[in-house]
Amino acid sequence: MFYYIVFAIIIGVDQLTKALVRQGLPLHQTITVIPGVLSFTRINNPGAAFGILSHRTFFLTVLPLVLFFLVYLFRKEIAQYPTPFRFGLALCLGGAAGNLIDRLWNGGQVIDFIDLDFWPLDNFPLFNLADTVIFIGALFLFFSIARLKE
Repeated sequence: MFYYIVFAIIIGVDQLTKALVRQGLPLHQTITVIPGVLSFTRINNPGAAFGILSHRTFFLTVLPLVLFFLVYLFRKEIAQYPTPFRFGLALCLGGAAGNLIDRLWNGGQVIDFIDLDFWPLDNFPLFNLADTVIFIGALFLFFSIARLKE
């Protein structure tokens, strides 16, 4: 049950942040949040996290649906995995769902807006909360799997 709550909270917070950006920040405009550290710049990204796989809209729409189906199919087996693995999976799926919602309602694109302004990340692609959560979830999965192999 805890993992469903994590999943739902991620989707809710991700969609809330994107709605606030959509309402308060015109496309390609920037608001400085912390000078030299963080800005918000709204873009529409046809790719995946951090701008990769641009113009693979069909793949990026179908992949999360396939993953959701597989997790549902293997939910009993997944329940046997350690807590960090299941938490990481909930993070990844919540982030994927947040971006999938965007993709379905925003013409195959997601709203990215987090813009890091400090070296060495000042040229890093813009991203959103869902991308961040997917990345953190992937780290949980990676380290959980590494520990299983020990």
